[in-house]
Amino acid sequence: MIRAVISAGAGNGLSFVVTDFTNEHLLSHLSATETRLAAALLAPKRVALGCVAALTALGWLGLGLMAAGSPSNWQALCQPGVAGGFGGLVLLAPMWAAMTLAMMLPTAGPMILTYAEIADTAARKREPVVSPLVLAAGYVAVWLGFALAAAFLQWNLARAGLLDGGRVGRLIGGTMFLGVGVYQFSALKQSCLTLCQRPFPFFFSNWTTERSGVFRLGLRQGMLCLGCCWAMMGLMFAVGTMNVVWMAVLGVLMTIEKLSTTARFSEAVGLSFGAAGFAMIVSSVM
Repeated sequence: MIRAVISAGAGNGLSFVVTDFTNEHLLSHLSATETRLAAALLAPKRVALGCVAALTALGWLGLGLMAAGSPSNWQALCQPGVAGGFGGLVLLAPMWAAMTLAMMLPTAGPMILTYAEIADTAARKREPVVSPLVLAAGYVAVWLGFALAAAFLQWNLARAGLLDGGRVGRLIGGTMFLGVGVYQFSALKQSCLTLCQRPFPFFFSNWTTERSGVFRLGLRQGMLCLGCCWAMMGLMFAVGTMNVVWMAVLGVLMTIEKLSTTARFSEAVGLSFGAAGFAMIVSSVM
């Protein structure tokens, strides 16, 4: 483990020295807890892991608090429909934000850790690096924008009476499943998925040591992830917003997609969704 020490030099200048952090006597003025915290914050990989874990936990914690604070609202949002008044929109926005964090941050883990590994290598060479937190902030900004748009869309669909369930609801849901199944085979989906599966070339060719530049890298990675996963996230309209079971299922599927090295798993998911959608459409018209 390395650490940085700033000391006074000749002419009251400052010198920057990288030393071995295991020499804990150099931090004798800190408590043991503060020393361990300082060591952790100097490791980009640990920051990346902590970022993913903390934001994912924040999303699930938000869902739990909302459910405990208003069980009736939770029950309503676990159905395809939701109240169409302005209060429904106010409730939907934080719900979608929490759901998006809970579902999408785990899928970003490999990407953030890839950046952290490159940053770790640069730090060992005493080169300047930007915290993975900045990268994650750009990624999260994209998905929070999606969450707000999804909340507004659901609010309007509910006001139009298109999320009331029944035969029409099954038909719409089946059409959505079928559409997602087809999208899994599209050129846009496969292009975004390939880049999400292989983040190292992206970071290697676009490396920067500026905070604004790293934030933009996070935005670009977020847009690639959005192009890859927006359709599956949209299925929450069909299965019921905040449906925890489907949140977990779709979150696992999207994570496995990104950890895979080929498109076979993605195509298998597409076939499954397409078959399920076709069955739902048939049942709604019979």
